[in-house]
Amino acid sequence: MAAHFGVANPVMSNAGDEVYPGTPGLVIREEAGQRIMQSMTWGFPLRLKGMAPTAKPKPVNNIADLAKPMWKGLAAKPQWRCLIPLTAFAEAEGVKGAKTRTWFNVKGQPIFAWAGLWRVSDEWGPVYSGVMTDCNEAIRPVHDRMPVLLMPEDYERWLHGSFDDAVSFQDRCFPDALIEMTRTSELWVKKKAVAEAPSLL
Repeated sequence: MAAHFGVANPVMSNAGDEVYPGTPGLVIREEAGQRIMQSMTWGFPLRLKGMAPTAKPKPVNNIADLAKPMWKGLAAKPQWRCLIPLTAFAEAEGVKGAKTRTWFNVKGQPIFAWAGLWRVSDEWGPVYSGVMTDCNEAIRPVHDRMPVLLMPEDYERWLHGSFDDAVSFQDRCFPDALIEMTRTSELWVKKKAVAEAPSLL
């Protein structure tokens, strides 16, 4: 992964094989002209009105519109843009209570990137969130939205381009022919097993 993104000095990470909102994930960002691979929490912490001061913030893990005030200040400054490495992403499909995971990947790209923003939060330290856009026809049977996916030739423009360049990625339609879909029988929400005795995996 470090080689794919041109990271010269990769560091150890506590990110898991699968990443969920509010848990650590890998991010590629730039500092002083060097690409850095760093572990950050997926989701910007958000405190809703009426939440108790001790309540845990909600992770905002998707960015619907870069032009909104919450995101525009970050998106306009390239130092807060990042690449979120992916090998695949999942969406829920099926009826409520029995939704299953449907996976999507990019054909011919074992590793690809999701356009993201990052910042340092008081609550969780470094955090990131991914930019969303309208789905293409390949994803439409499952969801009406999709991540803003980047090919290797897009990385530099996302990381260093103008604000208009960044918004243009949200406005474009990712090619249908590049998306590969795999339906599974794996439940979207895993049911908790009845606790009889401790077990180790």
